[in-house]
Amino acid sequence: MRAVQFSTYGTPDVLEVVTISEPRAGRGEIVIEVASAGINQIDTKIRSGSMAATAELAAPAGTGVDAAGTVVEVGDGVDDVAIGDVVFGTGRGTLAERAILDQWAILPAGIDPVEAGAWGVAVETSHRLLSDLGVTRGTILLSGASGGVGSALIQLARARGLRVIGSASPKNHPYLEQLGAVPVAYGQELVANVRAAARGGIAGALDLSGAGVISDLITLTGDASQVISISDFTAPQQGARISTGATRTTSPRDGFAEALALPGFTLHIEKRFSLEDAGEAHRSVEGGHTVGKLVVIP
Repeated sequence: MRAVQFSTYGTPDVLEVVTISEPRAGRGEIVIEVASAGINQIDTKIRSGSMAATAELAAPAGTGVDAAGTVVEVGDGVDDVAIGDVVFGTGRGTLAERAILDQWAILPAGIDPVEAGAWGVAVETSHRLLSDLGVTRGTILLSGASGGVGSALIQLARARGLRVIGSASPKNHPYLEQLGAVPVAYGQELVANVRAAARGGIAGALDLSGAGVISDLITLTGDASQVISISDFTAPQQGARISTGATRTTSPRDGFAEALALPGFTLHIEKRFSLEDAGEAHRSVEGGHTVGKLVVIP
């Protein structure tokens, strides 16, 4: 089968489409025929080598975590899906014609699996961040809100009764409004812009973009412990927190269930790529300013 792999860290140019053996499901795993696979910042960081300290490269390496598609093999110990079911979730080496998932949920009829291929990481991260933040009422701030995680967060937070302020470039403000957030411009006036929109303060803030705004978010919340970043690993130096999938205490499947229970949950797909264009997809994600998610279709 065809898959995207890389044999050395580097720019997106190291990605290449190769022919490899089809994956086999281990215990607690499934194999799917991939309908689409989402692209995430973590994928580009692993490929570039910036995660080398915690993710040693075993070359050649596949890439991709998100995927949706049709189950073609079920591993030992799996009893909640069957061959032929359409699922979405997370796994490994998902930029391929077939891939292994170790976390999944069955897609209800009527949901496009091409869109759902981008859901896994965004939904898991959003569910985890809301759990870590622990805010049950009031207003939260999302810094860098128009990407995949921000898009999912707005919908899950609104469904929990929270008011959401999201920072993004002005051209993306209508998109945030459609999702139910109050948009503000980022930059030097972030604190003033948020205060003008806050109506009683910010109960918690989530840094999704790693744009060097931790001190501003602490100023806005008045409590460093109520600021969490998924991108700025210097945040703890200022008293804020970091949340990663490696240290999560929540279940991805609980996040998947929460999204599926939300009527009309969706993630905008800004652009679709082929396996051969995976490098271009990585470049687009690294360039920032993606609205929603990008997907690769085998």
